[in-house]
Amino acid sequence: MALTEEAFKENVLSKIPPRDEYPLPPDWLHIEILERFRVLQHAPLRRGMNVLEIGCGAHALTTVPLAYFVGETGRVVAVDLSRWRFFEEISSVAGLKHRIIPFKVDAKELPFPFKAFDLAVLVHGVRSLKNEETMVRVFSEMLRVANMVFIAESLPIANNERQRAHLELYNLREGIFEALFGGKDDLHYPPLERLKKLVETAGGEIIESGTFEPSLPHYLAYIPREYVEQIKDGKKRAELLERWDRAYEKWKSGAEHPPVGWLIAEVMG
Repeated sequence: MALTEEAFKENVLSKIPPRDEYPLPPDWLHIEILERFRVLQHAPLRRGMNVLEIGCGAHALTTVPLAYFVGETGRVVAVDLSRWRFFEEISSVAGLKHRIIPFKVDAKELPFPFKAFDLAVLVHGVRSLKNEETMVRVFSEMLRVANMVFIAESLPIANNERQRAHLELYNLREGIFEALFGGKDDLHYPPLERLKKLVETAGGEIIESGTFEPSLPHYLAYIPREYVEQIKDGKKRAELLERWDRAYEKWKSGAEHPPVGWLIAEVMG
């Protein structure tokens, strides 16, 4: 099977049905998976690889293109602690379930006693790691169990109004979750230089790094207004509702993926 983007769209994305999750458009899942396909063009992937994916998430957004890249003789061990809701459904309809081994485990304490993988991958998951201490622990575990590590994350950079619309709404998520649940999630995107420093702190040596523009719409900044309305602190609720209303007006007119930073690392030697 060819590994071109057109072949991926024809042989994989076309099998995944549209989703009715207003105000997201029906093809939002296809576009997000395609963005991950473009990110993974920068990863050192080859057919036949044994790959560990950290933070596969409920929709298998990175898992699907990973399984496509490794081919019939490769395997993807997909790790997440709790977000599995649509994972089996999506990996099945994409025709790639047989290449994927889902594994419910905490990425801070991976149960592999030695280097079991050719590559460990974390794509758009750094922002879900709560704090820098957790990031370092997870990066350290990835370096411990894999020969190489590939990490990619959106950057806090806007080169046009559509990217700015994404960032403005996305940057509300950390404060909303903290006000609702007393803990952080969906952290603000880290600069690439900070991400590299954290990987080095974890014992990694950066082999290569870069940035690129996905050039695709981006819908995952959206969070329902009803979440904000549930905040008990009246002053904080009023402030965030006002900011949400302004940001949502821009977002619904069109938002775009900001630039993505990526790096390849191995254990510092």
